[in-house]
Amino acid sequence: MEWPVASRIRTILNPDELSDEQSYLPVEPIIYNFTNSRADVFEINGSIRVHGISSTIFISSSQENNLSSWIIQPYARKGDTMALGRVTNFKIEYETPNGSPNCHQIINIPSIIFSIGGYAGNYFHAFTDVLLPLFLTSHQFNQRVVFLVTNKYPGWIPKYKVILDKLSMYPIHDIDKEDKTLCFSRIIIGLKANEEFTTDSSESTNLSMRNFTKFLRRAFALKRDSINNCFKSCAIKQRPRVLVIRRRKARHIMNQGGLAEMAQSLGFEVILKQFMWNVSIVAQLVNSFDVLVGVHGAGLTNMVFLPENAIVIQIIPFGLDIFAKTCYEKPARSMNLRYLEYKASLNESSLLQNHTLDVKIFEDPRAVYRKGFDGFRTMYLDNQDLYLDLGRFRETLLTASKILGI
Repeated sequence: MEWPVASRIRTILNPDELSDEQSYLPVEPIIYNFTNSRADVFEINGSIRVHGISSTIFISSSQENNLSSWIIQPYARKGDTMALGRVTNFKIEYETPNGSPNCHQIINIPSIIFSIGGYAGNYFHAFTDVLLPLFLTSHQFNQRVVFLVTNKYPGWIPKYKVILDKLSMYPIHDIDKEDKTLCFSRIIIGLKANEEFTTDSSESTNLSMRNFTKFLRRAFALKRDSINNCFKSCAIKQRPRVLVIRRRKARHIMNQGGLAEMAQSLGFEVILKQFMWNVSIVAQLVNSFDVLVGVHGAGLTNMVFLPENAIVIQIIPFGLDIFAKTCYEKPARSMNLRYLEYKASLNESSLLQNHTLDVKIFEDPRAVYRKGFDGFRTMYLDNQDLYLDLGRFRETLLTASKILGI
């Protein structure tokens, strides 16, 4: 049984972090707008009251002639109507001190409101839309921050608990169920985000992707920060380890057994693996490898657990180069990983077997994308497998071996 938010907070905060209503004096609010093209984010300092069950945030102000309100959806995929259709609207509303609801609980530490709706059930989006933005937003508080989540659903918080616990020392709370008024003096609504699955290089180096991956390695107590390069020069030589991601659904490598045999003949130790639900086990596994090979898809997100200077090889199915750089190439480089890619030709795609050559999908995949993502996804993402040209893919692995100094 879940406790109400207020009572749970009371059990974990120190007395100086909690106070009664009579000591909560309204002050004029200071509002910082961190909104950009990726996310709407507001930080408010002052007299703030949050009524979760009505998704309303009240800001006390003595400016009676300037009372207004606005709506924010606290999820880092601004403009994506499909994602935001699964995200709660929060109303931020100015009220006079006398017009604001009474405080049932006062919390004297900062809070962040964010959604785990949208696409957050997808592994890639869990990182790019929530976990990375949450790191960027909460890092400044050194774990002394309360997370109030909206659109909570079973399984998400337990799955990423190791990461969440390293960002906040307090339990995460389902604000949607809170019918009492919680009061704060500092709150952030929404999560700061920049580009897809990476950070803004112009910002503080403490908020770089390398810092994010270092944070993850500490959170999961991973053994390797960087590959050791003992493949040729050390007294005890090691074979570089290659992890080939086996996909559950579409975009299978139909001849992955042949791929593994060919890689072994080049001096690699090869493991074919389908990832599991337990992120801690996946993190330990991935960190033990020197090369990660995968078809474009959420499994490549696990590059965040690789040691630095490891190699990521993205296999790009026909038509999907439109996403390859944004989703995985640029992020891999920002994590100080070496990036290689293999662009599958039409002859290696199952699309050629399932459609006649005069079909428009072969001429201009970008034109298909412009007509709508649903149709594009159905064609190129959900209904395409690959039978790789191993002779051609061998050249990519030879490049990897040269980088590793085999």
